[in-house]
Amino acid sequence: MTTHLTTHVLDASQGLPARSMSIALARLHDSGEVAHIADGLTDDDGRLALGPELLDPGTYLITFATGAYFEAQQVDAFYPLVTVSFTVTPAQEGETPHLHVPLLLSPFAYSTYRGS
Repeated sequence: MTTHLTTHVLDASQGLPARSMSIALARLHDSGEVAHIADGLTDDDGRLALGPELLDPGTYLITFATGAYFEAQQVDAFYPLVTVSFTVTPAQEGETPHLHVPLLLSPFAYSTYRGS
């Protein structure tokens, strides 16, 4: 079984997938506490499945280590980390929703959206 959370990182400055980028997933609790859930590296296609099979409803943070990625390529970058917060809502009965949080980046800009 795979997680229902995936990501895909594309490096727009090269027109290529962002290989071997470190990414971490955490839960943000109402108290403000941040609890680490999982981490990993993108594959050769810039993709990563992250976390458990199911995420409980709540607020989550996915953090992309963009600075280290560009530093490894000897490229100066403005954003050392990109953290995207998102909300997981309760699933309908019998449903296991797939969440996809892609990132399109360059050394000085990034964008994201809820993918499918």
